[in-house]
Amino acid sequence: MKQRDIAVAIILTLITCGVYGIYWFIVLTDDIITASEENFTSGIFCFLFTVITCGIYGIYWAYKMGQFIQTAKMKHNMPAGSDMSVGYLILQLFGFNIINLALMQNEINHIYF
Repeated sequence: MKQRDIAVAIILTLITCGVYGIYWFIVLTDDIITASEENFTSGIFCFLFTVITCGIYGIYWAYKMGQFIQTAKMKHNMPAGSDMSVGYLILQLFGFNIINLALMQNEINHIYF
């Protein structure tokens, strides 16, 4: 796991016209899956499925990542707090993927660092 500065990641995503955002999506997905110790497809396949389905898989992805973050919190003996799965799903529906990435990165940073 690598702690990522959320502000830097957002700035890099904007400067690179989304290219860093693709990398961030992939590695964040892998980090969440590793933290939750769940059996799920890799970040690269999640990205490819999202592209192939014109974003529809991304909605499912956002919901599942919310569930995996809850699982990761429980496995690391942290208070689960509120389940953000539906919140991530709604943000994804309205095209706010970068906000999802930032919120998810914040959660992973809190779990490990």
